[in-house]
This record gives sequence, C-alpha cells and structure tokens, in this order.
Amino acid sequence: MSDGSPRVTLVTGASSGLGAAIAVAFGKLGWPVALGARRADKLGSVARDVEAAGGKAFAHALDVTDAASVDAFVGAAEANLGPVDVVVSNAGIGRAGKLPELPIEDIQAELETNLLGPMRVVRRLLPGLLERQGGDICFVTSLNAVLPRPFQLGYTASKAGLEAAVRTLQMELEGTGVRATIVRPGPAATEMGHDWDPKLQQELLTVWQRWGILRHLNFMPPEQVADAVVAVVTAPKGVHLDLVQINPAKPPAG
Repeated sequence: MSDGSPRVTLVTGASSGLGAAIAVAFGKLGWPVALGARRADKLGSVARDVEAAGGKAFAHALDVTDAASVDAFVGAAEANLGPVDVVVSNAGIGRAGKLPELPIEDIQAELETNLLGPMRVVRRLLPGLLERQGGDICFVTSLNAVLPRPFQLGYTASKAGLEAAVRTLQMELEGTGVRATIVRPGPAATEMGHDWDPKLQQELLTVWQRWGILRHLNFMPPEQVADAVVAVVTAPKGVHLDLVQINPAKPPAG
C-alpha cells in the first residue's frame, strides 16, 4: 500500500534479470532499495542504475540458502536505509534435465533457493512488518507452478510449493495490514537457461511445444514483470492483489 511517500524496499536476486529490473523500477519511484544476491560483484552496476533512476541503493551479498547470510543482509540493509516496508522475494535458480539425469544435489539446491529461501527472508522480516501493522511482501513465482514443464521437475516443484506456502501465509496475515502477493511471470528474457546444453534446450523446446506449453517464442523483457510488481506494491490501502499472472503476448502475424 502506498500514499506516495518513499518506502524502503528489499529485493533478493537483484544482480540481474527480473531482480535488477524490479530494483530499478522502484528506483524510478524515488524509493530506497536494498539489493541482495549471491553474485555481489554484479550488484554495483545495478545500484548505480537504481540511483540514476532517482532512488537510493544499498548493495550487500545475500545467499538465501543460509540463515546467517539472510540475517546479515537484513541487518545491514535496515542499518543503512531504515526499517523495510516492502519485500520482493525474487531469488531463484533453475536446472534442466529428466529426473534420472538430474543430480539430486541440483534438485535440493532448487528447493533450498526457490522454496525455503523465501521463507528464510520473510521469516526474518515479518515480525517488524507485523509490529508496524503494514507492508507488502511480493513473491515472484513462475507459470511453472500451474503449468508444469518437462525437464524442469525441481524448478516446477519448488515454485508450486512456494505458491502453496504463500496462499497459507495470506490467510495467516489477513487483518494484519501486511499484504502477501504472488506475481507469476510466464516466459521472460532472463539469464536462466543460457548455460544449458544446446541439444537439451532444443529437445525441451520441442517437448514443450508438443505438450502445448510453449505456444510461441515471444519472451517478455524483465521491465514488464517489474511493472507488475510495482503495480502490486503501490495498490491503494484497502486493496489486495493476491495474484497477478503476466504473460508475453504473441506478436501479430505478418
């Protein structure tokens, strides 16, 4: 909820892709933004983009699979920017392959990052939001949560589990003044998949088309997903956008 005044915003997975675009979008509002990611070396350029857009940026290393790292990030962010009003849980990883070919460690990493990671971050910040009786928590999930994709078993399971957890959290938060929202993007132009084997990429695209999952090859720029996140967080008091799904439109023929 927003009255137009700046709100301290925390974004995980902010080093590139959706997270970087989301951070810059809040910078355009003139808001202070705390940027967290494992690739801390990439946060400096994002911080400069946030400040060039009109916001104030604070960058700090963050590994959402490590509770001590989460605690250190949140503590440093609030020491520099003040109490966090908005949490955007965006950090995520994706592995590709059929179940027998995927190391169990890869699946475990997806669950630790995509499912348990958001719980660690929000669990750390929620007491303060509840005490102040207001705030927004935005969870960036994936269309995989409701439209499972072959070759992405761990990623799909982690995002579906996250949405179930958020639905539960929404019921727990009702009447507290704290809003929890799912933003569910479809295909977007990010770094995910760039390091997958080219032959595997071609195979999974063929399979996805056969199952009717990938209807066209248009991908959203990250800025369009960022706009959806901003719309959710700036919705007026008394309004709760509990789920926003955003997909790329198919380009007109010809």
